[in-house]
Amino acid sequence: MPRPAQGAVKAIAFAKEQLGEPYRWGAAGPSAWDCSGLMMRAWGAAGVTLPHYSAAQYTAGTPIKVGELRPGDLVFWGSSNNPSSIYHVAMYIGDGKIIHAPRTGRPVSIDSMYYWITPSFFARVG
Repeated sequence: MPRPAQGAVKAIAFAKEQLGEPYRWGAAGPSAWDCSGLMMRAWGAAGVTLPHYSAAQYTAGTPIKVGELRPGDLVFWGSSNNPSSIYHVAMYIGDGKIIHAPRTGRPVSIDSMYYWITPSFFARVG
């Protein structure tokens, strides 16, 4: 597996510091997170500006294929093959795992990238 870029190391470290923090829709820290708020702040810790909206985060990145994933890349779920349908984002951390703020009742956690349904889109930022 390729080593993550320096910015990705910082983004992953920030996200991991939030493990166990609660999910709250629209939240961007410091004590609660939604999926895009966590990605926005994690990459912000690495000096990269991202919007606070998962579909816009995909647009802000460079689209990649699943086989190109490196730690720090963003993984997205959508309801169709159109990126405007994106409704969830997570950060790939390697070995088929992601870190994300899943939903109400589930705190920031590390899961298999396929914990739920197959992701739809992938992007590289930074």
